[in-house]
Amino acid sequence: MRKLKRVGFGGDGGWAEAALSVQKTNGQKRDDEEAATKPKNRQRVLMLTSRGVTYRHRHLLGDLNSLLPHSRKDAKLDTKTKLQQLNELADLYNCNNVMFFEARKGKDLYLWLSKPPNGPTIKFHANNLHTMEELNFTGNCLKGSRPVLSFDAGFEKQAHTRVIKEVLTQQFGVPQTSRKVKPFVDHVMGFTLADNKVWIRCYQIAETETAKAAPSDPDTTDSAPTATVAKSGKGETNISLIEIGPRFVLTPIIILEGSFGGPVIYENKEFVSPNQIRSDLRRAKAGRHNRRAESMVERKAKRRDMGLNTGEGPREVNELDDQVLFA
Repeated sequence: MRKLKRVGFGGDGGWAEAALSVQKTNGQKRDDEEAATKPKNRQRVLMLTSRGVTYRHRHLLGDLNSLLPHSRKDAKLDTKTKLQQLNELADLYNCNNVMFFEARKGKDLYLWLSKPPNGPTIKFHANNLHTMEELNFTGNCLKGSRPVLSFDAGFEKQAHTRVIKEVLTQQFGVPQTSRKVKPFVDHVMGFTLADNKVWIRCYQIAETETAKAAPSDPDTTDSAPTATVAKSGKGETNISLIEIGPRFVLTPIIILEGSFGGPVIYENKEFVSPNQIRSDLRRAKAGRHNRRAESMVERKAKRRDMGLNTGEGPREVNELDDQVLFA
């Protein structure tokens, strides 16, 4: 049987160190209990595209993936009709949000935002796409930092806009408990509702110390809008917003009750598909050509009736001519 060795604390200093260690242990246990009882925000986003996306669509997906540290990028989906397979992929990768980019005809891009397994699902048409590389903005932010989500007051006016706001919050809101997240908040994602469309912008929060020189005339200086904040122990700090990118516009089309299925709870009656717009333009162009061809035939017939063509006399009037029937 092994004997236990008795260890002393070595005077009053040892007892103080022991009491301090016990106090730290109790405080750590208390913090662990509070963290266990506090509900955790577990949000993970599965990001993937369909076949037929262009390079701009891929770059947009890469920009959003770099801005959202709680996202997981997956390979392209082979089908465009059986979107229910995305629910199985989300369950496989332990994701409770899906961001699916669907490309049509190599031109049009549709964005599906879903909340599997129960929904809802929102289908947007994405246009006016501008990636970080083509914008060349001077703003920058730390990779893995959390954004501040800024929503327009117009999202609270109607029921479907409130649903859109909640889905966007859960998709773009980076939880504090994510593994890849860093404890910094240095950029803002703005969502503005205008003309029944969602305009998305991303800005850097830039802090600069104010100079001690005399302030210049604000009417003569060309600078970004700033706000002055006084910090304890430091001087005043100017806070300004510098755009980072990307920027794009989302037009809501339909909202489904389930995840990639279920009844339609909202439909945008004012939305016209870009395919229909191109068809109308082609039809209008063909109509102009047809009108020119008809006018040319009428002009030739009129010259023949008047005997203006060389070697021909006036044409005999037929009872079935349009000029006789519809005179």
